Amino acid sequence: MAAASPLSSISSLHLSLPSSSSPSKPKHPRSFSNLPSSSKTQTALRSSDSRRTIVRASTSVYEKQRIDLNVEIWKFCRKGELKEAMRLIADSESEDHCINSETFCSVLQLCAELGSLADGRKVHGLLSSSGIKIDTLLASKLVFMYVKCGDSGEGRRVFDGSAAKDHIFPWNLLLNEYSKVGELEESIDLFKEMQYSSVKPDSYTFSLILKCFATVGGVSEGEQVHGSLIKLGFGACNAVGNALIAFYSKCNRINSAIDMFNEMPDKDVISWNSLINGCVSNSVPRKAVQLFTAMWFSGMDIDSATLVSVLPACAELGILTLGKAVHGYSIKAAYSKEVTVSNSLVDMYSKCCSLEGASRIFERMVQRSVVSWTSMIQAFTRAGLFDEAMALFGEMESVGVRPDLFAVTSALHACSCSGSLDQGKNIHDYIVRNRLEKNLIVANALMDMYSKCGSMEEAKSIFDSTSSKNIISWNTLIGGYSKNCFPNEALSLFSEMQFHMRPNSVTMACVLPAAASLSSLEKGREIHGHILRAGHFSDGYVANALVDMYAKCGALLLARLLFDRMSKKDLISWTVMIAGYGMHGHGRNAITVFKEMRGSGVEPDEVSFTVILYACSHSGLIYEGWEFYNIMRNEYKIEPKLEHYACVVDLLSRAGRLVKAYEFIKSMPIKPDSTVWGALLCGCRIHRNVKLAERVAEHVFELEPENTGYYVLLANIYAEAEEWEAVRKLREKISGHGLRKNPGCSWIEIKSKLHVFVAGNKSHPQSKKIELFLKEVRKRMKDEGYVPKKRYLQAPKAELAFGENLDDSSAALAHGGSN
Repeated sequence: MAAASPLSSISSLHLSLPSSSSPSKPKHPRSFSNLPSSSKTQTALRSSDSRRTIVRASTSVYEKQRIDLNVEIWKFCRKGELKEAMRLIADSESEDHCINSETFCSVLQLCAELGSLADGRKVHGLLSSSGIKIDTLLASKLVFMYVKCGDSGEGRRVFDGSAAKDHIFPWNLLLNEYSKVGELEESIDLFKEMQYSSVKPDSYTFSLILKCFATVGGVSEGEQVHGSLIKLGFGACNAVGNALIAFYSKCNRINSAIDMFNEMPDKDVISWNSLINGCVSNSVPRKAVQLFTAMWFSGMDIDSATLVSVLPACAELGILTLGKAVHGYSIKAAYSKEVTVSNSLVDMYSKCCSLEGASRIFERMVQRSVVSWTSMIQAFTRAGLFDEAMALFGEMESVGVRPDLFAVTSALHACSCSGSLDQGKNIHDYIVRNRLEKNLIVANALMDMYSKCGSMEEAKSIFDSTSSKNIISWNTLIGGYSKNCFPNEALSLFSEMQFHMRPNSVTMACVLPAAASLSSLEKGREIHGHILRAGHFSDGYVANALVDMYAKCGALLLARLLFDRMSKKDLISWTVMIAGYGMHGHGRNAITVFKEMRGSGVEPDEVSFTVILYACSHSGLIYEGWEFYNIMRNEYKIEPKLEHYACVVDLLSRAGRLVKAYEFIKSMPIKPDSTVWGALLCGCRIHRNVKLAERVAEHVFELEPENTGYYVLLANIYAEAEEWEAVRKLREKISGHGLRKNPGCSWIEIKSKLHVFVAGNKSHPQSKKIELFLKEVRKRMKDEGYVPKKRYLQAPKAELAFGENLDDSSAALAHGGSN
C-alpha cells in the first residue's frame, strides 16, 4: 500500500487559505445605534473591539505566513530543489514559523529520491526538536528516507520505536530492502515479527517473503506461507499466484508450480513467463515449449520476457525451426532490437549448431552488452573455432567492453579446448591486472586451462594460492594429474582431499584412470570401496571408469561382472569393454561384445571402430579386421582417421603382409604420421625384413628425429640379422645428434606403497637385499633348465649401449624390478 501523496495533502491545504483580493469584514451581532449611550461605556467598548480586531488581524497574518511557508516549501519540493526547501526550513526555525507534517513528508520524500542522507537527518533532527507528533505517515516517510538513502539500520531503529509499525507500507519497505541487499535472514525474522503484530500482510508482503524463502531454499516455510495466504483470502490474487510459481520453480518443485499455475483462475503474461522459465531451469525444456505453444494459441500477449524464457528451451532441445519462428515473431513485434532478446537468439543459434545465424544476429546488434560478447565467444568455442573465440575476447577489450568473470571463463575454456597455453597465459595476465584471481570460479577455470594445456605446475600453483577451495578445485587438479600422466600425484591428492571434504562421483571418475594407468589393482579396489559406500556406482561415468580400471589392471572377469550389472549402458560403456578385451588379446570376445552393442541399438562411432580394429590386430584376426574397416567406411560412412589407418597397418604387419601394409600406407588419402610408419616398423622386426625396415625408418626418423625409441627398434632389427656394422653406424648417428634413451622403469605395489625401479639406479633402500634375491632367482631358473634367448646378448657392447628392451627375462630382472 502506498503512502499518501504529498500533492493531495497540499491540495487540501489550499482550501483553508484566505482570499488575498477581498479580505472579509468583521460582522457584529448588533448595530452601533443599540450600544449604551454612556461615553465611557462607548469608549471601553471601542477599545475592547480594537484589541479584538488587532488580535484577529495578527492571528490572520501569522496563519497566512505559516500557510505561505508550507506552500513555498512544497513548491520547491515539487521542482526537486531540495537546497531551497532546506533553506526555508532553516529560516523558519529562527522565525518560529510552524511547518506541518505534510510538508515534512514532502521534504523527506525528496531526500529519499535524491539520496540525500545528510539533509534527511537534518529534517529528522528538526522533527525531534519541534514537538510535532510523528504519526504513522510521517514515521513511514522517515523509514522510507533512511532505507532509500542506504541506511537501513537507522531506518529499522526509527521503525522499531515509532508508530510506523501500525502501517503495512514500512513493513514491506524493510522486507524489500533486506532482500535486495541479501540480508534474507533479517527479512524472514521481520516477517515472523509481523505475524505477531496487529498489521496483516498484503499481497506484496507474501510476494516478498516467498522470494526470500526461494533463495534460501526454505521449502517447508514457503509451504506454510502458502497455507496462510489461502486462509487470508489471497489464493486467487494474481501477484501471489505468480510469486508461488516462482517460489516452487526455484525450489526444484516444478510439479507444484505447474499445479499452482493450473489452479489460477486468471493467468496473466507473468504467470506464463514464470512457469516457462521455471521449466527451463528445472531441466524440462519440452514442457516449456508446450507451454509456449499453448500460450501462443490462447491469444495471450507475448512480451520480450516470454521470448527470453522460451529461447533457452529451443536451444537445449536443438529445435532450430521453433527458434527461427520465435526469431521471426521477435522481428514482427519489434523485440529483436532488445539486447536481452538478441543475446538469447545468439545463444539459441549457437547451441542449435547454426554459427552463421548467431554471427548474423551479433553483427546486426546496435548495442552489445558483455553478455552479447560472451555468448558469441561461447558460440565460436562450440563450433571448434577457438582462435576466433580468443580473438573476439581481445576485440571485446579493444572496443571498451570490460569482460566480466563469465567472459573470462569462456575465453579460458576456448584456450583449454585448443590447448593454447600462450593465449591462456595472456588471459591470466588480464585476470591478475583486474584482480579477478581471487574469484573461485575464475581460479577453477585457470586450473582447468593449465591442466588441459599440460602445465600442471601452473595448475598446482593456482590451486595452492586458492584459499577457499571447493570440490571443483580438487576434482580439476586430480583430473589434470590423471590426464597428464601423473598418476601418483593424482592418488596422493585424492588421499589429501579426504581430510578436507568428501569426494563426489566426479572425483571418483577423475581418480580411477590414475589407478588404471599404474595397473594398481589394490588402489583401484580401495576406490571401488569408496564408490560402493557412497552409492556412486549408479553414476554412468563412475561405472564406466570402474570397468575401465579393472580391464586395464587385467581383472577382466571383474570388469565384465560390473559391466553386466550396469542398468544403462551407453556407447562409452560398450567401447570400454571392447577395449578391455582387445588390449589383453581376447579378440573374439571383443567382436562378440561389439555385435551385442549393435544388437542393443547403440550405434558405434569412430572411437568404437578404433578399439575393435585394435582388438583384431592384437589377436591376429586379419579378415575380421578388414571386415570392420569396410563396415566403418561403407555402412556408417565414417572417414578413417590416422588412428584407424595405424590399426590396419598394424593388423597387416602382424600377419606378415608387410608389402601390402606398405602399399596401403602409400595409398592413404592423408599424410601418414609416425604412428602409422612405426606400426610397419614393428612388423618388420617381427618378420625380420631388414630392407623394408630401412626404408620405413627413413620416414619415421624424418617425422620424429628425436624419438630414440625408433632408433632402438631399428637397432634390434639389425641385431637380429647380426648386422653389427649397421648397429655401430646407427649408434654413431645417435651420438652425433646428442640423443639419449630414457632409462627403463618398473614398479610394484606392496601394501598400498608403490616401489619404483629405474635402470641403473640403486637408490632404493633395500637394493642390496633385492639384488641377492634376484641372484637366487636366476640360479633357480638355471637349475630348472630355463634357457634365455641370447641373440641380443651376443651383440657387441656397442649395440647393448642403446639399452633396448631385452627379450630374456633374466636381463629384464637385472634392471631392478618386474612389471
